Amino acid sequence: MEPVTIIGYFAATLGTICWMPQVFKTWVSRETKDLSLWANLLMLANLSLWLIYGILLGAWPIIVANLISILLVASIVTAKLIYK
Repeated sequence: MEPVTIIGYFAATLGTICWMPQVFKTWVSRETKDLSLWANLLMLANLSLWLIYGILLGAWPIIVANLISILLVASIVTAKLIYK
C-alpha cells in the first residue's frame, strides 16, 4: 500500500472516530437541546458531497470514511428530531 493511501486511511479513520463520542452521548443522554440541527444538516450535506467526490475518484479512504460519518451524523440528526 502506498504511503499516500495509508495517510488517507489514517485521516479518514480519525475524521470518522471524532463523531462517535457525540453520537454515544446524544443517544445515551437523549439530550439534544445544545446541538444545532442546522449545523448537523450542513455537515450531513458536506459529508454527502465528499462521498460523491470519493466515488467519482474511486478513492476508498474517502468513500468509507464519509459513508460511516454520514451514518453517524444522520443518527445525531435523527436524535435531534426525536428528542427536541
